[in-house]
Amino acid sequence: MTDSTPSADSSETPGEKAASRRKYRNFRKVGYRPVSGGGEPAGAGGSPDPAEGAEERAEERAEAGSRRGTPESGTPTTQPTQEVRQDQPGGEKAAEKPKAAEAPKPTPPVQPAQVATATLPPPSPWQGPPRYPTAAVAMQTPGLPFLPWWRPPTTGAPSKALVAGLIAGLAGAFLAVPNNGIGWFLAGLAGVGGVLFYAGRPTVERALWLAGALAFLAMGFLRAAEWVFPLSLMASMLCGSIAMAGGKTVKGLVFGAVGVGLGGLRSIPWVAKGFRRRGPVGIRPFISVGVALVLLLVFGSLLAGADKAFNDFLEGLVPDLDIGVYVQKTFYGVVAALGALGACYLVAAPPQMDEDAEGKPGTLRLKDYGLPVGVLVLLFTGFVGTQLAVLFGGEAYVMKTAGVTFAEYARSGFWQLLWVTILTLGVIAGVARFAVKKTKQEQLWLRVLLGSLAVLTLVIVASALSRMWFYQQAYGWTVLRLLVASCEVWLAVVYLMVIASGISLRANWLPKAIVGTGAAFFLAVVAMNPERVVADYNVSRFEATQKIDTYYLSQLSEDAVPALVRLPAYERSCALRWMKNRTVEQDWREWNLARHNARKSLESVAVTEVTCEGAYSGER
Repeated sequence: MTDSTPSADSSETPGEKAASRRKYRNFRKVGYRPVSGGGEPAGAGGSPDPAEGAEERAEERAEAGSRRGTPESGTPTTQPTQEVRQDQPGGEKAAEKPKAAEAPKPTPPVQPAQVATATLPPPSPWQGPPRYPTAAVAMQTPGLPFLPWWRPPTTGAPSKALVAGLIAGLAGAFLAVPNNGIGWFLAGLAGVGGVLFYAGRPTVERALWLAGALAFLAMGFLRAAEWVFPLSLMASMLCGSIAMAGGKTVKGLVFGAVGVGLGGLRSIPWVAKGFRRRGPVGIRPFISVGVALVLLLVFGSLLAGADKAFNDFLEGLVPDLDIGVYVQKTFYGVVAALGALGACYLVAAPPQMDEDAEGKPGTLRLKDYGLPVGVLVLLFTGFVGTQLAVLFGGEAYVMKTAGVTFAEYARSGFWQLLWVTILTLGVIAGVARFAVKKTKQEQLWLRVLLGSLAVLTLVIVASALSRMWFYQQAYGWTVLRLLVASCEVWLAVVYLMVIASGISLRANWLPKAIVGTGAAFFLAVVAMNPERVVADYNVSRFEATQKIDTYYLSQLSEDAVPALVRLPAYERSCALRWMKNRTVEQDWREWNLARHNARKSLESVAVTEVTCEGAYSGER
């Protein structure tokens, strides 16, 4: 059996060797594809004649051109007539193009080898339809089901947010105390500073709300009244939350009031993701802290035993091991840290609430609300007419018509008028929200009815304030009376804003204006020191009428002491006997300016033990 591979045996003739070389060259050109001539390259022969070799090489070039796409018969060719082959020894030149009579016939192009394709098996009844990969779509992280417009951030908490939470937490744990004092203001200042360190320069509106939050916290060391600090603390939290969460509409302000609290809870996975991004902390820092504590304990004990003064100094630094105190510090620290992280979370993922979008059109027609509102307008008109007669008629008219004193008349009607003012505000807000305002006629009727109701309610507010004024002239001021009178003044301002918004029927700014003016009024009342104002007025009234309720004045805080020291000895002792030996402050964090001034005032007067009346003798 003869091998088809060329042999290197010396018995081969020169023609056979030339044919082997041609087969090898043709194999390098076309690879494994079969060639014509029963596996032999076209033009392969055994003739060693040079002319015959040139003719064979011309046939090879023609065959190679046919594989690249030989043109059909009659189409002029663009192949060169000469070619230098580098694989020939000595760089021999290609033979000249043969004559037309000797030109070989064009060979048909070689068909490409068929490529085997895989056949898919028939679908199985146990398998579902095939799934093909689709293009990746960028999916947004969903928000909470009930807050779809508040989506979490895509990245973990950065280092600045972690630093802000750490600063606020440490400040809350070590500066906040159970009693009101300067420590609360310093803790709030550190927390606001940490949040601004992360959030950057605030806007004017945010800066005003944050300033209001700090001003309410400052009441913790400016005022000593026990009822002032809890209300101021809640107002401070409200202002701080609105500063970071924002809000303009009723829905936005409701979210703004609780935004920092919700953000603090939602920031826990955000902070965890930030820690995971930084990798494991490792055990080395904990080992270092443990070694430092051991060294501090050993060498501190030795040095404390060597010197009594240094021992006393260390005992003053080390707090008592009271579990309740540490639980309290931990609670304050955790709440402060979550508050700061919640504020940072709101900066990183602000709510996408579209508050500027137009609300749903109202459904209340004029025939639906015209009669109820019209009845209220007629009722208020009759009441206002009666009040004008009372104001001009004075005490004699009241005693003649009502059969009571003017003070009793004033006391009996103030609270009812306060509730009328508040409920009417709700009626105006509901009708303005759901009334149809498409045509100019509907808008005109809405302005007339609600405007008349607002103006008449404003007169009722003035009547309530006049009653409170006559009431305090008869019995004097108390803190509660001063607060509700201030609330009536604020309601008067609110009704003025309602009237202003009713002119244009655009009240997008009204909800936030109501909340802002309410916070400003409460801050102004607390800043003017209401207990000091009440004590000053009652002392002046005593100097004029010799009537005073020392039992009520003794229940006031240190805020009233600078005014009460003006009383005579007996009344002063009755009003201040509860404060003479009172000690509240335990350390510097509980320092309070009002308590400091009260101690200074009591140093210059004498407070003795006397028998005092249990209550005010006059009718209240």
